[in-house]
Amino acid sequence: MNKQTLFVVKIGGNVIDKQHDLEHFLTQFAQIPNPKILVHGGGKIATEFSKQLGIEAVMVNGRRVTDEAMLKIVVMVYAGLVNKNIVALLQKANQNAIGLSGADANVIQATRRPVQEIDYGLVGDISPESVNTAFVKTILAQDISPVFSPIAHDAQGQLLNINADTIAASVAKALSQDYAVRLIYGFEKAGVLQNPTDETSVINSITPQSYESYKQSGVISGGMIPKLDNAFDALQAGVSLVQIGDAMQLLDLCKNPPVSGTAISF
Repeated sequence: MNKQTLFVVKIGGNVIDKQHDLEHFLTQFAQIPNPKILVHGGGKIATEFSKQLGIEAVMVNGRRVTDEAMLKIVVMVYAGLVNKNIVALLQKANQNAIGLSGADANVIQATRRPVQEIDYGLVGDISPESVNTAFVKTILAQDISPVFSPIAHDAQGQLLNINADTIAASVAKALSQDYAVRLIYGFEKAGVLQNPTDETSVINSITPQSYESYKQSGVISGGMIPKLDNAFDALQAGVSLVQIGDAMQLLDLCKNPPVSGTAISF
């Protein structure tokens, strides 16, 4: 029996910061005829708020270090301002949606990341087993799109900051048992670029072997590393397709085969 296709779309980068671009993206998202889930970041907005409050944002290997003060900011920005703005715009586009943090309906539990070489603070790790798939499937069955902010909880009353790419990959992996899941990472670039200043230098396909080579040469670095790590993990766990590209070309990224962006494959 063929599984129904489910799209898990992660939106990040400058698209979230510009209301016109965000509305255009969400209009395209609403046009996807299949069941669909949206996962969003909002790091730039969180950084701007932290500056206004005199709190320094600290990033290590593309991931945010989160102390108690920073946690308050990311919860307010991610689970509040950004999440509800997205939900409101989806309602405008005639796509019923519900905004969720991991604490809502116990939909995603996390464990605090242990301190090793780096203390990331109130940052959590999750796995596909962390996702309450029964609840998510119930929402999808009603043609409601879940909109996940990158905030989860530890079942002990503590909220934790989660990398949004990790949320998207974990949700995609968890639901791959019931759906043919296509994981789309949309941001402001045309794909993974050979030269970050040249939008035409899109790497059309990345395999595990070429990924290691690109990392060693410095072509791929920073925040792109956790994104690609999550992409390969998702494929390994049964996700049928992972594509990275320009969020403003979302419908092209969702076509089969995709007509733009970077395909992640084995």
